[in-house]
Amino acid sequence: MAAVSERLRILVTGFGPFPGAPHNPTQPLVARLTRLRRPAFADVEISGHIFPVTYDAVDQELPLALAKHRPHALLMFGLAGRSKHVRVETRARNAVTMLWPDAAQTHARKGSISAGAGTRRFGPHTAKLLRAAKGTGLDARASRDAGSYLCNYLSWRAIESVSLDSGPRLAAFIHVPPLAGDGTVRRKGFPRITLDELVDAGEAMLLEMVRLTRRA
Repeated sequence: MAAVSERLRILVTGFGPFPGAPHNPTQPLVARLTRLRRPAFADVEISGHIFPVTYDAVDQELPLALAKHRPHALLMFGLAGRSKHVRVETRARNAVTMLWPDAAQTHARKGSISAGAGTRRFGPHTAKLLRAAKGTGLDARASRDAGSYLCNYLSWRAIESVSLDSGPRLAAFIHVPPLAGDGTVRRKGFPRITLDELVDAGEAMLLEMVRLTRRA
């Protein structure tokens, strides 16, 4: 818990491009969110980090980012290329795909992340983040399946970090759909969400994360 005189610190993360997704909207989203200036964030330090889409990068850079920024909360974003809506993930699965390589062309050597539990939950705060996102008018839904690629892998490692005494108090992962105008081939029937709309939803969730962390 942050001391009364200590600034609240939130780390916002995204991912870079990866095979099949040369334009990852989480990069400009994180950039916009970390530049927000409004009274509600006056005593909040918002930092950003973009992960290369590799397992090694997550394992190496997440501990370094947590040590550098010492965030009280971690708000993560990733691209779900086949999604039509924003997805607030409620859990991470102990699963890694062995079919698709990461951006470094590295295949996972086994289909699980670690021994033990099959799933790990973010916590009940995800329901409030979902409500905040829906309040901006975007189609946002709760999700119980973060996939088996880097987004799920980072989610698992982030939930692990929350259990540490030196780790963040809260963590959340948000999957976003492809955006209008990013050059991505869009399938028929997909809504055309803009970056501005996504930033509005991201800001609402960031504000809610600030409120939740202060109460944690």
